[in-house]
Amino acid sequence: MAMTRAEINAKSDKKRGVRLQSYKLHEDVIALLAELSSQTGLSKTQIVTQGIKLFAETKKVA
Repeated sequence: MAMTRAEINAKSDKKRGVRLQSYKLHEDVIALLAELSSQTGLSKTQIVTQGIKLFAETKKVA
C-alpha cells in the first residue's frame, strides 16, 4: 500500500533527525526574522539555527 504524504514526511524527518518545535515570539522578532530571511536568501529555520549556535558559542555552551 502506498504511503500518505504525512507518512512520507514523517519518515523523511526521522531519517534527517529533525522534528517540529514551536515558540511564541513577539511580532517585532517575527518581522525581523522575515526581513533577515528575505535579505539573505536563507530560510527562517537556517537563521534561527545559526543564531542559536552563535549564542551557544559566545556563552561557551555545548
